[in-house]
Amino acid sequence: MAEDRIMAQIAKGVADLPAGQWDACNPSGNPFTGHAFLSAMEQSGSVGPGSGWSPASIVIKDAGGALAAALPAYLKSHSQGEYVFDQSWAHAFESAGGRYYPKLQIAAPFSPVPGPRLLLRDDALAAPLLQAAETLVLQNGLSSAHASFVAPDQIALFEEAGWLIRTDSQFHWKNRDYADFDGFLAALSSRKRKNIRKERAAAQGAVRIERFTGDAIRAEHWDAFWLFYQDTGARKWGTPYLTRQAFDLLGQRLGDRIVLVLAFDGDQPIAGALNLLGPDTIYGRYWGALMDVPFLHFELCYYQAIDIAIERGLATVEAGAQGQHKLARGYEPTPTYSAHFIADEGFRDAVDDFLLRERQAVAQEIEFLNDMGPFRKGS
Repeated sequence: MAEDRIMAQIAKGVADLPAGQWDACNPSGNPFTGHAFLSAMEQSGSVGPGSGWSPASIVIKDAGGALAAALPAYLKSHSQGEYVFDQSWAHAFESAGGRYYPKLQIAAPFSPVPGPRLLLRDDALAAPLLQAAETLVLQNGLSSAHASFVAPDQIALFEEAGWLIRTDSQFHWKNRDYADFDGFLAALSSRKRKNIRKERAAAQGAVRIERFTGDAIRAEHWDAFWLFYQDTGARKWGTPYLTRQAFDLLGQRLGDRIVLVLAFDGDQPIAGALNLLGPDTIYGRYWGALMDVPFLHFELCYYQAIDIAIERGLATVEAGAQGQHKLARGYEPTPTYSAHFIADEGFRDAVDDFLLRERQAVAQEIEFLNDMGPFRKGS
């Protein structure tokens, strides 16, 4: 595509764009940047009017009118549902007389999942796509643009465009060609191995656990999981981010890529965890429980995901943001990245200085946590 013919546009929403063309720009197969997930967020009302997430995806089309590149983007009036915390930046900017919101957020909504944020059929379109985002910020008086949980292999594209890079960490489980769960346990220190076996035995002895995927996920399963999700959302965020319809749409469109793990007390489901499958990763996303069962959270969210990854030959389990308790259960600290364009030069310099010091602290913490890891030395 000749550079002088490149023109970026703002789309009303992902749902209005052709699914096949959007997914052709998402060759990684990451489910959270696929058309099915993003359009479900819009059509369920999880993003859109009243949510503080206004769809504003930026797209570039080829000479034939087909999508050639896209940024899944939103105008944000708050910083909720992002998991890259910039509220202190907002407070500092507004204390100095600026207006931080609205801002442009390039993200998979409500999903702290690393993945592509530049959806490209041709890498040469990365620069004009980011330039379009900058132009949107500057022409509309926005404070900034932020790309959260950028895939590591795309960070260089943001750096080349002059965006500031922020580093954080998550805990991911990595499959070292384990034949089964016992094979994974054999790599751990004796004390950690015994503790995990104790936790699994206690949880599995208290409930019956079943997995559902595809057409096996019925309406009553979603009804039960909705109650679990509401309980967790109310305790963590005040108001759950996703609507009830979001789960129906995800089930309809991504059912074969969903593994719903439910715990039953008799015939009554009392807890559950929702996982999405990528080409080489299982993503643990939502969980909740109506009864307090010791170690059930660890079983449903961490150990069941490891079982599934081993059974399916997946390389990684990503179990969401935060949680140093994952370390003792075989999940390892892994860097995550975000990229930031700050319009105000003075504010940009202050953020740049902060990010330098933060990156150093995160690197030291990852090194420290790796030294504390549960694996046998030399394994």
